[in-house]
Amino acid sequence: MRTPLLALAALLSLTLAGAAQAGKPVNINRADAATLADSLDGIGLAKARAIVAWRTQHGAFRRVEDLGQIKGIGQRTLERNRGFIRLGDGPAAATPARPAAGKH
Repeated sequence: MRTPLLALAALLSLTLAGAAQAGKPVNINRADAATLADSLDGIGLAKARAIVAWRTQHGAFRRVEDLGQIKGIGQRTLERNRGFIRLGDGPAAATPARPAAGKH
């Protein structure tokens, strides 16, 4: 009986540790590729380099959804990182959440 409880406790601690490292606030218009990869969940160095390249070619990101222009960054990745993505200076610079569908 004790072994299943220890296994459950170990699994729970690993899950909570992973959730705590899900992301860190980062300004996607200023950060370098290494910082983006370290800060955003599901964004590795290759995607982070693509973010920097897109930004260099097209200018600053104006909305969080603009990241969807980059191959391999889909809606789930955007939603998972929405609270960490900054577009300008300060914590309130990220795009506010969209209203629910059907609500005006």
